[in-house]
Amino acid sequence: MQKILIHIFMSTSTQTAHESMYEAVLARLNVAAQLINLPETVTKVLRYPQKEVKVSLPVMMDDGKVQVFEGYRVVHSTHLGPSKGGIRYAMDVNDDEVRALAAWMTFKCAVADLPYGGAKGGIKCDPRKLSEGELERLSRAYAKAMKDVFGVNKDIPAPDMGTSAREMAWILDEYNKITGEDSPGVITGKPVGLGGSLGREAATGRGVMVNTLQALSKLNINPKQATAAVQGFGNVGSHAARLLAEQGIKIIAISDASGGYYDEKGIDIKDALNYIAKNNRILEGYPNATKITNEELLTLKCDVLVPAALQNVISPSIAENVKCKIIIEGANGPTYPEADPILNEKGIIVVPDILANSGGVTVSYFEWVQNKMGYYWTEEEVNQKHDEKMKVAFEKVWTNAKKYNTYMRIAAYITALEKIQLGIKMKGFF
Repeated sequence: MQKILIHIFMSTSTQTAHESMYEAVLARLNVAAQLINLPETVTKVLRYPQKEVKVSLPVMMDDGKVQVFEGYRVVHSTHLGPSKGGIRYAMDVNDDEVRALAAWMTFKCAVADLPYGGAKGGIKCDPRKLSEGELERLSRAYAKAMKDVFGVNKDIPAPDMGTSAREMAWILDEYNKITGEDSPGVITGKPVGLGGSLGREAATGRGVMVNTLQALSKLNINPKQATAAVQGFGNVGSHAARLLAEQGIKIIAISDASGGYYDEKGIDIKDALNYIAKNNRILEGYPNATKITNEELLTLKCDVLVPAALQNVISPSIAENVKCKIIIEGANGPTYPEADPILNEKGIIVVPDILANSGGVTVSYFEWVQNKMGYYWTEEEVNQKHDEKMKVAFEKVWTNAKKYNTYMRIAAYITALEKIQLGIKMKGFF
């Protein structure tokens, strides 16, 4: 079976496979569908997003001039419930990327056993170059343009790269003004004072931690004797590193856009967090570790590697030199499809993005539930429910990997497809 999977991935050239992120999603979907003999009709339905919206957003800038931004929202599936997915602000936002991220959200929600389909949105901009006032006007313009897409039981956005609780508060306020409603559940990742959930900010990193512990247990590795390297020190990576360290795992390397920082004796994560808090949220110049490149971090000898930054960082050439035992994908799409069989041949367990980083959408679901109830849980309750869901999801994927003699990524897609196909069949194709 391994040879069949390797042939499927390697028969397409790297150039062809990666002209489109969405094609990379479909490549994995097709492999999983073949393994479980998924009806071709179901596969066809999932290859096409249900809705794609592109809008122009004129915004008055601080200098009095008007700038027009591109905005996107893709709803990939609503077969299991309303669509769910973040909004990212970044210069590389485009329709193909948003389409791929929306599809990943469909599979991610299904793996986590949430009553959601998948969606994603974004605005092509550099949020670091915009003032707070410009960001607010841009966010409100996006909310206004998407008023007919969003809905507490239709499509529920959340923060993503370049956005936070602040942007979600602006979008919620604008949506409520337009509709004349008070619907906190129309968006998640909000400030706690506006209906946000305790535990949401650290949830994706917490999911990385729980999946890491589950994977270590499968290999009979004591966390207190394990080492880890974390690429990316934003929301996901910093919380993941902190929580892993709290479990006794030695963090030997961290990184962000400024580069990597390494200490074989272990990095004091609290010290690193204090440093970036005083240094414009970046690690540049961090004095208490040796400077290395992000590529060097990816190929360090360690037990656990956590790519929690950008997509497509583990290429086939990087995969050849990876020396870890476990990869926990904190980012979306950090591994090229062609790198998967290389990692698998080396015996490296890869806990894929649609499982490893599903903690964020899981606690977003809890936030939505709390908004609907009008009753809010303690952070301890949220974390307990989160951890239980993550452990169940991991075991389902692990079991399917053994059942179908495949690796964790394809097993995660199989887990998702088994659930989604029931929703499609029960609702009907038309």
